[in-house]
Amino acid sequence: MFWITNFFLSLLAILVTIPCLVLLLECLAAVLLTPPRGENKTNPNLQISVLIPAHNEASGIEQTLLPLIPQVKNSQDILVVADNCTDATAEIARQTGVSVIERSNETERGKGYALDYGLQHLATINPDIVVLVDADCQVSPGTIEKIAQLSWSTGNPVQVTYLMEKPSQPSAKDLISALAFLVKNQVRILGVSNLGLPCPLQGTGMAFPFSLLKQVSLNSGNIVEDMQLGIDLALQGHPTLFYPDGRVISVLPQETATAKTQRTRWEHGHLKTLITQVPRLLQGAISQKSFALFACALDLAIPPLSFLVLLWLLVTFVSLLGIILGLSSLIPLVLLGLAGSSILLSIVLSWAKFARDEISLVTLLKIPFYILWKIPIYFSFLWRREEKWIRTERN
Repeated sequence: MFWITNFFLSLLAILVTIPCLVLLLECLAAVLLTPPRGENKTNPNLQISVLIPAHNEASGIEQTLLPLIPQVKNSQDILVVADNCTDATAEIARQTGVSVIERSNETERGKGYALDYGLQHLATINPDIVVLVDADCQVSPGTIEKIAQLSWSTGNPVQVTYLMEKPSQPSAKDLISALAFLVKNQVRILGVSNLGLPCPLQGTGMAFPFSLLKQVSLNSGNIVEDMQLGIDLALQGHPTLFYPDGRVISVLPQETATAKTQRTRWEHGHLKTLITQVPRLLQGAISQKSFALFACALDLAIPPLSFLVLLWLLVTFVSLLGIILGLSSLIPLVLLGLAGSSILLSIVLSWAKFARDEISLVTLLKIPFYILWKIPIYFSFLWRREEKWIRTERN
């Protein structure tokens, strides 16, 4: 009985420790290494289209479009897909001078369907590069041209830094949520990029050769269509590159219920993708003899930070119980000590390098309360998994 229990707990400890060590490696690479820089050829005649899926975005679509228009040769190069809108999204977008098409389908709802509809329209134009931007984002000046040229010169997708701006009067939960988002969307991606490895797609601020998008299908209600698209393209030999100097900014929802809905969609989609796509990436890494795909699998195997902490706490508790009952050795606990230290060091390094000016050390001490707030989200994944794309309400 001892050997069986000890083996089982050691295996659990290893499965928890591996993503924690990968997380630490990515954060260390972000803090200690510099991104590789190379000269890329440019094409002054590059035809770029910006595709923006929008559902009931009348209150903010103009603020998204106005900074984008100076970044393209012609305002008509921006295409807004007003998808199942019941407000004035299409009318307001047209007033800015961009191209607008409308889609209505009561059964097929979701960002993926809207993107697919827009890409079908762009097929008549056949641009060189398509840049995808969400309708609630602000894109920093010069970003569109830079990522389009990089995507064209390499033939690969390109992702910019995508961050969440804090609300005007942020609570401690807002600040911690912004920190978690920063670790996932900036620190970790910068780390894998500094190591010369592919990064995941993040849903907005993404450039693609149009020829690549013709090879994949977005026509689905997948709630994390960006993650799936990045995986599909990586398996086809087109890993995503990171362009850290570009910025796309959105705003965290301030209403508690809205924030919870957004988080539920993100994290249920992340966990589902982790379960289904890590084995697929590992299989691809073996069959293609590709270390890049193996690295993608390890990166995807890192669950959301709060879930990782909860998993670590649960396995640590069970391991301690096994030692007390004489059913386990110290080996699982030693491994879990290494895992816990890796999580803590990753968070502290990320905060000290990228967020200490905006988030106080005192705020970090409230992270346990933030994790408690997230517990119902993870329990609901077991019996009431979010499967539908739901628009995040704006404040």
